Amino acid sequence: MSSEDQSAAGSKAADADADGMSWWYRWMCKIAGVLGGLSCAITGIWSCVSINPFSIAAGAWMILNACVLFLCEVPFCCQFIEFANAVAARADKLKPWQKAFFYCGMALFPVFLRLSLTTLLGNAIAFATGVLYGLASLGKKGDGVSYARLQHQKQGDEEKLTGTTSWEAQ
Repeated sequence: MSSEDQSAAGSKAADADADGMSWWYRWMCKIAGVLGGLSCAITGIWSCVSINPFSIAAGAWMILNACVLFLCEVPFCCQFIEFANAVAARADKLKPWQKAFFYCGMALFPVFLRLSLTTLLGNAIAFATGVLYGLASLGKKGDGVSYARLQHQKQGDEEKLTGTTSWEAQ
């Protein structure tokens, strides 16, 4: 393997971990997006079979949510759409908090439009996908050893400022 191949592989790994998501968490978000798209599509079609215009509008929005989730998360499911790969590439460049805001907002709109059990259950997984991306934007959890060292260092700094140590204070 040449140095160019190693640098290319290193840059790909750095790009993949730039948002702080591990491979299994990224796959979990994608699977949640697919399941959210399926639930939105099924319940959206169910909501469209109604006489209430708000229910029909909420159902149409849920079908639109399903299409957006499929385009952003699994573009190979939409091979018949020419711009699917371009949309997926642009969606992959978004930060996790931007995806979280977008997915949660799109999932909440039909619920506000027509509050029913169908819209709540249909958009729950799509909303959960947004929550997963939101949690990814918070970053990785720190380990306990580093936190204990930081607390010990902070306590030492406070003692230096006051000019006392813990054994002198007793």
